[in-house]
Amino acid sequence: MAEQIITTPSGERLVVMPEAEFLALREAAEDHQDAEAVRTFRSRLAAGEEELVPADVANRIIDGESRIRVWREYRGLTSRQLAEKADVSTAYLSQIETGARDGSFETIKRIAHALDLSVDDLA
Repeated sequence: MAEQIITTPSGERLVVMPEAEFLALREAAEDHQDAEAVRTFRSRLAAGEEELVPADVANRIIDGESRIRVWREYRGLTSRQLAEKADVSTAYLSQIETGARDGSFETIKRIAHALDLSVDDLA
């Protein structure tokens, strides 16, 4: 590696290197961060703190379907079952799922808990 060290008038030391070497270093650092993120995810997955979501579930959410409905169906719950678990009426849950009403934060929190999700997963 061919680098040059320059000291500024304030005493700060700067390193000058060929651009190709800088780009290679940056890429190596990004690869390291990516590998660490994968290790963290795999560890959390093994501990049951993360889950793999099928592409069709993710695509339905990306396409704009109700996150609550998509997750409810993925979890194999009926509207009535989820409403009971979240302590809300079936009608209110239906209105939230169709977008006719916004659920309160507390309601969304209970629905998220019933679906074994974080509130962020439903936002």
